[in-house]
Amino acid sequence: MAPKTSVKEALQALRRLLQNPEATDEVFTVIRGFSGNSFEKEFQRFVRSESGQQILDAEQELLDVLKSDLSQCQLNSLAGTYSRFLRLEGLTADGLVDASDPTQEVFDEPMRAKFGRRQRDQHDLWHTVTQYGRDELGELCLLAFTFAQTGNRGIGLIVLFGTLKYRKIIGNKAFKAVREGYRNGKRCAWLPGVVWEDLLALPIDQVRAQLKLAEPSTYWACRGGERFASLIPV
Repeated sequence: MAPKTSVKEALQALRRLLQNPEATDEVFTVIRGFSGNSFEKEFQRFVRSESGQQILDAEQELLDVLKSDLSQCQLNSLAGTYSRFLRLEGLTADGLVDASDPTQEVFDEPMRAKFGRRQRDQHDLWHTVTQYGRDELGELCLLAFTFAQTGNRGIGLIVLFGTLKYRKIIGNKAFKAVREGYRNGKRCAWLPGVVWEDLLALPIDQVRAQLKLAEPSTYWACRGGERFASLIPV
């Protein structure tokens, strides 16, 4: 495995991230620097699950599926909503690969490497099903949701300092929205173990219900009741 990110490097990256929330590569550096053993705990939970074994036995990567032509799926399906989200946000399915690769930890063990890639590549699927947008507050709420799901202290640290900064803009409503994201992440299904490939053709509302995902009403209220058009079923 490649050398780990030091705490000093992670703190420097956190400082740069707070100055520029769009610096996605800094997010990966912070997460790695403070992750502790959270990745291994997640991986062990993954391999013990039936879905984890199914995913690891499959030859195809999630990214290959997400990069394929999803146009045959219904517009109100998970695949259709995900594709619309990428298109309207100016994203691509492999957009996070370039952001993470320069400092990515490389796992010599193939199963851990595949799990790590899958974690990275499903980020925008999480945006799609949780209904958190890519605005600064939406990203903070999704990170709080992710912290609840993974227990990664690096993610928790980003959420804490990011919310303290954003509170200066909208007040304590920022903490309420972020707390809701964390709570939703605790109460729903464990998304790292989801076989997304089996859900892409299903209606997005059915997927959200199956995964027990609550609507982010506090986040929407902070946005004046506005919901992201790219995440609303058509």
